[in-house]
Amino acid sequence: MSTGKRLFQYALHFKNIIIFALIMLTIAVVADLAGPFIAKKIIDDHIMGIENSWYETSSSEGAVQYNGKLYTKEIPEAGIESADARILQAGKNFLFLEEEISFDGDRSYADGILTISSGNEVAKYEAERLGIEEVFAFYKPEVPSIIKLLAFYFGLVIIASVFQYGQHLFLQKSANRIIQKMREDVFAQIQRLPIRYFDNLPAGKVVARVTNDTEAIRELYVTVLSNFFSSGIYIIGIYVALFILNPTLAAICLILLPILYIWMIGYRRFAAKYNHVIRARISDINGMVNESIQGMNIIQAFGKEKQTMGEFETFNEEHFRYQNKLLNLNSLTSHNLVAVLRNLIFVAFIWFVAGQTLSISSAISLGVLYAFVDYINRLFQPVQGIVNQLANLEQALVAGDRVFELLQEEGIDVAEPSMERYKGNVKFEHVNFAYKEDEYVLKDISFEAKHGDTVALVGHTGSGKSSIMNLLFRFYDIQSGTITIDGKDISEMARQDLRKHMGIVLQDPFLFKGTIASNVTLNNPAITREIVEKALKDVGADRVLKNLENGYDEPVIEKGSTLSSGQRQLISFARALAFDPAILILDEATSSIDTETEQIIQHAMEVLKKGRTTFIIAHRLSTIRNADQIIVLDHGEIVEKGNHEELMKLKGRYYQMYQLQQGSKAG
Repeated sequence: MSTGKRLFQYALHFKNIIIFALIMLTIAVVADLAGPFIAKKIIDDHIMGIENSWYETSSSEGAVQYNGKLYTKEIPEAGIESADARILQAGKNFLFLEEEISFDGDRSYADGILTISSGNEVAKYEAERLGIEEVFAFYKPEVPSIIKLLAFYFGLVIIASVFQYGQHLFLQKSANRIIQKMREDVFAQIQRLPIRYFDNLPAGKVVARVTNDTEAIRELYVTVLSNFFSSGIYIIGIYVALFILNPTLAAICLILLPILYIWMIGYRRFAAKYNHVIRARISDINGMVNESIQGMNIIQAFGKEKQTMGEFETFNEEHFRYQNKLLNLNSLTSHNLVAVLRNLIFVAFIWFVAGQTLSISSAISLGVLYAFVDYINRLFQPVQGIVNQLANLEQALVAGDRVFELLQEEGIDVAEPSMERYKGNVKFEHVNFAYKEDEYVLKDISFEAKHGDTVALVGHTGSGKSSIMNLLFRFYDIQSGTITIDGKDISEMARQDLRKHMGIVLQDPFLFKGTIASNVTLNNPAITREIVEKALKDVGADRVLKNLENGYDEPVIEKGSTLSSGQRQLISFARALAFDPAILILDEATSSIDTETEQIIQHAMEVLKKGRTTFIIAHRLSTIRNADQIIVLDHGEIVEKGNHEELMKLKGRYYQMYQLQQGSKAG
């Protein structure tokens, strides 16, 4: 499905409010476009209407007195075919004739004679020159009608303003609601994506899609589409008005539409290419800024500021270069195109009007001429609006491509856990796993951990310890073999059911912005304040956190950077205890803390392990001596298995590792 269709589908979620806004827009356009028609009527029927036929009358109501007679423009009785008098303008003079003219053309006045010529035809009439007061007298009956039309026009202006405000407000609201839903969908999709997806995509690039790209799409709904809607309706309304006024002239103006369409196709071909690069570089810049902030201590410690700045400038320079290319494209086309089109239409219009004036019988009136010029000027306002918004349209479509690319990634639906708590009997049978095809990091892994057992995984870096835990959590799925809990294959269990009864404590625990208490509960309403305080006390955190000003309500900023490693670790232990998991995983939980805090954490570990199946990943072999089972891994394979005493008697890989650590401590 194309990006345009996907964006349209999002708009359909709020179609009622959009349709209502478009109805308001249509009313506003109709009210606004009525202005030239009213002006035409005022000019032709009332201002130029003084030259219409005048008839003698005996009634003084609405009549004009001249030379002792009363005259009116209304036909006094049926059957009168010719006027009793005419008023014609010749140059600056208004002339009164007591007869009808046979044809009209160029007029001149001299010595009481009005001469009208048209081609080879010439006609002369006796005429009296009207004074200023007499001219005003003939105009006076038109004043009430002109005032009514002006009042009507003012009312339409008010209506157009009110409905224009309404449509703008409702289109803005609908646009904001659409983007709100889109951002929620994108963020929900991020929760659904497997961990594998984030292995190859920097966090900054994901953030760019949630923020920058959706903001560009918001511009599509807020500015671009509202402009396109209003411009489209204006153009349709103007062409309808032009065809009502003069179909031939309107047909000439239709030349604008194919030219505009061809230009849009050509523009989009280049703009799409430039915008793809621009959005990609913005994403790269976001990713690099995010990475630099996360690793600022390393950058400064190793003096990599200039190198990092150079890498940033490379992305920034390419972004700048393509922005300039897009700017040049817009500058060469937008205003220039509209100016050229405007001149073409006016040349065609003047050519046609000049031709019309050669034929007196088909000459257009001054009112029609005014209305046409007004409508043509108005026609180029929406055309300019469309042209100016094409750059934003392309940016939004490219951003939409990136957002929908993320939304189309295969994810895992998040559902409320429904399975009852399992005991925690874990069994791996002939498990093989590779992050990349045919590059196996685990080979034929088989072991069993019974409920209440503590299983330790040891081995060199990259031996596969963490991979085993990733498979148990189903962050990744195995290529072959089976993993069961209480005899049930975990591949047949919903991930939320599986993880509901698991807890994990990482080597570098992650804390969220909030408080210490909220980091223990993770805002789970089922975990009360009493449970929080008991969990923190049971793991010994009260001894480490007691000096904090706000106690358990102490604010925690991003990643808990204001707390020590030991404090963060104890909070993560309390979190695991509060959630009361059946299976607990301790991943290098004591590798980055001081000896004093390690004693507290060792106590916390003993509290946590009670009644649970516990997996410990540890480099410090002294911390796992009491484990029920120790599994020694080497290059993804199990090379030894047993408890501490059994493995020491073997004098194999574990024995060497243990002796090496003990020796280094002694040294």
